[in-house]
Amino acid sequence: IWNAAAAGATREEIFGTLEEFSKYDVPSNLLVDIEDYLSRYGKLLLEKSGEDLVLRCSDSNLADQLRLNKKISPFLLQEKRKNTFRIDPSNRGELKQRLVKIGFPVKDIAGYVDGDTFRFEMRETTLEGRPFGLRYYQEQSAAAFHQGGRAEGGSGVIVLPCGAGKTVVGITAMDLLQTKTLILATNVVALRQWRDEILDKTTVSEDDIAEYSGESKKFAPITIATYQIITYRKDKEGPFPHFGLFNAQNWGLIIYDEVHLLPAPVFRVTAEIQSRRRLGLTATLVREDGLEEDVFSLIGPKRYDVPWKELEQKGWIATAQCHELRIPLHPKVRLDYAASENRTKFRIASENPNKMKVIEDLLEKHQEDRVLIIGQYLEQVREISQKLKSPLITGQTPNARRVELFEAFRTGEIKFLVVSKVANFAIDLPDANVAIQVSGTFGSRQEEAQRLGRILRPKASGKRAEFYTVVTRDTVEQEFATKRQLFLTEQGYSYEISDCRDLFPDFVPPAYSS
Repeated sequence: IWNAAAAGATREEIFGTLEEFSKYDVPSNLLVDIEDYLSRYGKLLLEKSGEDLVLRCSDSNLADQLRLNKKISPFLLQEKRKNTFRIDPSNRGELKQRLVKIGFPVKDIAGYVDGDTFRFEMRETTLEGRPFGLRYYQEQSAAAFHQGGRAEGGSGVIVLPCGAGKTVVGITAMDLLQTKTLILATNVVALRQWRDEILDKTTVSEDDIAEYSGESKKFAPITIATYQIITYRKDKEGPFPHFGLFNAQNWGLIIYDEVHLLPAPVFRVTAEIQSRRRLGLTATLVREDGLEEDVFSLIGPKRYDVPWKELEQKGWIATAQCHELRIPLHPKVRLDYAASENRTKFRIASENPNKMKVIEDLLEKHQEDRVLIIGQYLEQVREISQKLKSPLITGQTPNARRVELFEAFRTGEIKFLVVSKVANFAIDLPDANVAIQVSGTFGSRQEEAQRLGRILRPKASGKRAEFYTVVTRDTVEQEFATKRQLFLTEQGYSYEISDCRDLFPDFVPPAYSS
C-alpha cells in the first residue's frame, strides 16, 4: 500500500482496481484498513529547513505520539516549530527504519549530495556494431527514479523481470546523473557482466571502471563491488573492514543489484549513507526474511514495475511454460521419510532417487535445447553431474572456471549444465531455454522467480522457454512447491501439473535394492 502511495496511487484508483477485478464484493473492513494505511503515507516528512534536517508531522496528535515513544523520542533533538523536530543527519536512516516499524512510513524529500562529476555518453551502437536504444520501460524506469533531479526522486527500487535489461536501467540512471557511481553486485561473475555492459553501451573507458572484490581492490569513477567482499569480516563479532568503501569516494549514486538479496549488514551501513542517491534493481521485492520494510525505508519505495506477461507479449522476454512433474517416493527412503521430522522429510523428498530417471527422460526430450539443471543440495547436484557426465557449477567453483563454462554453454559446446544455488544469482545465459529444478529452498517464492528468470531472455530462435519442477508426490516437498509458485502465479504464469507417467508413459523408477 505504501509503495502504491509513493507511486502516486489514490484511494479511488486502489478501490476501483480491487472492485474491478474482485469476483465478489470487496469486504468493507479491508477497504477501511487500506484507507487507514494509505492515509499514513505523507503524514511524516523528512526535509531540509535551512541547514537543518527536520521531521515534520502532519498534526499535533502524531507529534505527541512520537514524543512519547521510547524508540523514537531519542532521535527528536528539539522542536524547531510546532510539530517539527530537528534530526541529526547521521540518524536519517535509522529513524526511518524505526518509524516504519511502528506503522508510519516517512516521505523523505531532504535531498542528496551530488557527488563528484563523472561525464560519459550513451552509445547509439554497441561495440559489436549493433544499434542500441532504450526500450520504453527502461526509459520510464530511469525517469521514475530520477524525477527530473528533484528531491522527490533519487532513491527507490525498480522491479523488472529477469532478462528485461535491469542493468541498462542502472546505466541510464548513471547517465542522467553524470556522477561517480558505486555498484554492488551479487558475485564476481555479475560484477564483470556489469563492467561489460557499461563498456558496450557507453563511452566509459576501461580505466574508468574498477573492480572491488576478493580478487582486486581498486577505485575508479565507476567502482563495482560484490556483496561478499562488503560483508567480509574475520570473525562473527569483528568489524566489517570494507564498509569504508561507501565513503571512500564522493559517490553521487549507489546501485544495489538484486536488492532482494541485500545482506542484512549492508542495510546497517546503508542507514548511515542516506544523503547519497540509491537505486535498487530486482525482479521481485519478495524477501523470505521479512526485511521488505528495510528495503522501503533505506533504499526507497518501489518507483516502477511492469507485469512479466506484458513484456512477454511484447517480445522483450521469452514466452515461458511452467510444469510441475510429480513422482513417487523411492521405496528405499520411505521408512526414513516416515520416521523423520519435517525439515529432514523435506530433504529426503527433495533428494528422491527417482528424480534421476525423470531428468534423463527430460534431457532426451530436450536434447537439441540448452538446459540448466538446478538443485539446492551439493551431494545431489554432484551425483547428477557425475551420472550425466555434465559440468557442474557450485559456490566452490573458481570464478575463472565459471566464466569458462558459461562461455562454453553460450557457444553450444556444452548443452547441459548442472548448477547449485548460484543459479539464484545474476548469471547471463541468454541461450538457456530449459530449466529443470530438482530441489530448492523450501517455499521460497523469490528463488522460484529467480530460477525461471534464468531462461527468460528472448531467444533468437523464438523458442518457448520450458521450466520444469520435479516434485515428490504426497510429501512436504509438494506442499512447499505450492507456496513457491505464488509469486509467479500472481504474475500470470500457470503451472501445468502432471504425473511423470503422463509425460513419459514408459517411466519406470530405478529398481529397489536394499
